[in-house]
Amino acid sequence: MIPYGKQSISQEDILAVQEVLESDYITQGPIVPKFEEEIAKYCGSKYGVAVNSATSALHIACLSLGVGPGDTVWTSPNTFVSSANAAIFCGATIDFVDIDERTYNMCPVKLEEKLESSAKKDTLPKVIIPVHYAGQSCDMKIISNLCRRFGIKIIEDASHAIGATYLDSKVGSCLYSDIAVFSFHPVKIITTGEGGMVLTNSGKLAQRASRLRSHGTSTDKKFFDSRPSREIWNYQQIELGFNYRMTDIQAALGISQLKQIDQIIKLRRNIARIYNEKLKNLNITLPFQASYGQSSFHLYPILINNDARNGQKKIYSYLRECNIGVNIHYIPVHRQPFYENMGFQRGDFPIAEDYFKKTISLPIFPSISKNEIEFVISKLNKILS
Repeated sequence: MIPYGKQSISQEDILAVQEVLESDYITQGPIVPKFEEEIAKYCGSKYGVAVNSATSALHIACLSLGVGPGDTVWTSPNTFVSSANAAIFCGATIDFVDIDERTYNMCPVKLEEKLESSAKKDTLPKVIIPVHYAGQSCDMKIISNLCRRFGIKIIEDASHAIGATYLDSKVGSCLYSDIAVFSFHPVKIITTGEGGMVLTNSGKLAQRASRLRSHGTSTDKKFFDSRPSREIWNYQQIELGFNYRMTDIQAALGISQLKQIDQIIKLRRNIARIYNEKLKNLNITLPFQASYGQSSFHLYPILINNDARNGQKKIYSYLRECNIGVNIHYIPVHRQPFYENMGFQRGDFPIAEDYFKKTISLPIFPSISKNEIEFVISKLNKILS
C-alpha cells in the first residue's frame, strides 16, 4: 500500500545513530543540546527544549505558561486530539475556534468575535493554541495582535510545519508567539522516531520547560532552597515534572535529518505542484496556499464535493481498495466521544465539521516515486472523471 506519509532514512542517518550507540552516552549526553541549538538556529529562535513527543512539548508548554485548574485554553477543532488534550492534562478547560474555509486553520475573524464576546463575560482564555494545519502557517500576525489586545499567551502548534515560512521568518521563530512546538513523528517533515521540541525566545520559559521534562529537577543552585552544608545536594526537585526526555539516539537522527530538510521540503513542494497541475480539472478542491507564507506540505488534503454518485466515503474506500493509503485529517476534536461527554455537540463548529465530511489526504512523502504519484492521479481521474 502507498501510505499517506512515511519517513525517509538515509545511510547518513543510520551512521549518525550508530555513532551515538558506540559512544559513552546514548541518553542525557551532548547530542540533545546540540540538536536543540541547531533547530533553534534553523528557525531563528533563541532556545529549544527537546522532548520525547510533541504531545509532551504541548503539555510542558502549557505548564510553563502557568496553565492550571480554573484556566481556559482555546485551540482549533481541526487537529489531532493532543492539541486539546495538553490543556486537559493541566486541569484546564478546553474550547475551540472554528476554522477558515480556505486555509483550514484557526479563523482570525471568528477568533476576534469569540474574544470580544468572552471579554464581556469575563471568560477569556489564558492561552490560545493555533495549529499550522498541513504545514501552512496560521495568520500569526493578526492572531498575535488580537492576543496582545486581550492579554492572552500563544503556543503555536507547529507539529506539521517545520521548514514552513510566515511573512519573512520561519515557523518556529516565535516572533508572534510565546512558544512554538514541533513534532518529529515518522510521518512529519523530519523525524527522530518519536520526539518533539519546545521553541521560545524567553530564557525563563525555556528554563522551566527544561526542568519540567526531567521530573521538575534542576542542577542550577540559584533555584535551590537551603540545605545543610555538610550534605551533598547536586540537584533538587523544584516542582512536579515528568520524564519527557529525548535520547541522544533520537537527537542524532534529528541532527542528520535537519541537514536534509531543505531538500525534503523541496521534494514535498514538488509533489504538491504535480498534484495541483494534474488534478486541477477534477471536481475537487485543491489545497489553498495563502500569500503570507509557504507551506512545508506535511499533508496534501483535497476536498470532495459530496454528490450522490461520488461522495467522500465512496472515493476514500475506492482508493484504499486500490492500495492507496489515503487518510482523514481530521475528525474534529469536539466530535470525539471524550469531548462530546464534556458537552460539545455536533454543529458547534460547522466549518470544521463540513471540512471533515469532504476531506481526503493524498500520499505525500519524499520517497514516493513518480509511478506511485501517477498511480494516485490515475485512480482519482478514473473515479471522478
